[in-house]
Amino acid sequence: MIVSCAPFRVSFGGGGSDIPVFYRKSRGAVLSCSIAKYSFAIVHAYFNEYKYYLKYARTELTDRLDAVEHPLLREALRMQNIEPGIEVTSVADIPSGTGLGSSSSFAVALLNALYAHRRIFASKDQLAREACILEIDKLGEPIGKQDQYAAAYGGLNFIEFHPNDSVTVLPMALPQALMMELESNLMLFYTGDQREAHTLLSAQVSAMQSDAAKFAVMERMVALAYEMRDLLVAGNLAGFGEALHVGWQMKRSLGVGISYPRIDAAYARARAAGAIGGKLAGAGGGGFLVLYCPNARQGEVRAALSGLKEVDFKFDQAGARVAFAQ
Repeated sequence: MIVSCAPFRVSFGGGGSDIPVFYRKSRGAVLSCSIAKYSFAIVHAYFNEYKYYLKYARTELTDRLDAVEHPLLREALRMQNIEPGIEVTSVADIPSGTGLGSSSSFAVALLNALYAHRRIFASKDQLAREACILEIDKLGEPIGKQDQYAAAYGGLNFIEFHPNDSVTVLPMALPQALMMELESNLMLFYTGDQREAHTLLSAQVSAMQSDAAKFAVMERMVALAYEMRDLLVAGNLAGFGEALHVGWQMKRSLGVGISYPRIDAAYARARAAGAIGGKLAGAGGGGFLVLYCPNARQGEVRAALSGLKEVDFKFDQAGARVAFAQ
């Protein structure tokens, strides 16, 4: 049995610049962290029958790969030439559709589990690249590359996306005390709304292709991501929080559906209560609200957002890994 896990991510700046329609014209960059909430892929031989036995929100049992209905499972099995006689189970700490990159975390965890099942070591870079191929090229998802690299590498990273399709992952080697302060000053609240990211992302891709003004906004968001990186390096966490707020205002301007009145009202209450900045994680439209708030004001923010579920979290430093093998 193989148990593989890959962390979810929280992005701070530059999200959306990791899609090809942007970075092939202008280099993209994202600042993000991986958190200790995981997607798990459990793989072992299914020796009772020569079939694919797949368990996620539903169960599939078939002897034909073409008959597998879960597209990501089907294409991952196809990529690695996995024959029938295998059982794959999907488990996650947080539901999908909440803006934390769950699909890509599962893609990375699954590929790693399948490699381990075959007794093959796969590097973090290989897992990230192949997860991108799986989701973007084979499944045609209108998503970028940041989630796969964040899930594979773990940690706090500045990730650049180059016009030649290459990706550079630059770990943020901050002093331990500063990293701990940053971690303790971040808050995560579940809005209660799950959304279909496909629709939002498709609209954002179209906007990047057809609207020069929105493309220019994304260029400013990339520049802000570099500023946020430099603020962290300088130890200016309050400035980082303010930049998070500026970036969210830019993000909101990119299209309808990224935010909505209930979220805007909750964010305004959080800011009035002491949060310096924040944003909806991922493409927007629901999911998780991430806030930067000094520890001393967090009680007031919790009271202001009492209708939302807070999720405690720590940074993940290890990225994708095999948690158990037998």
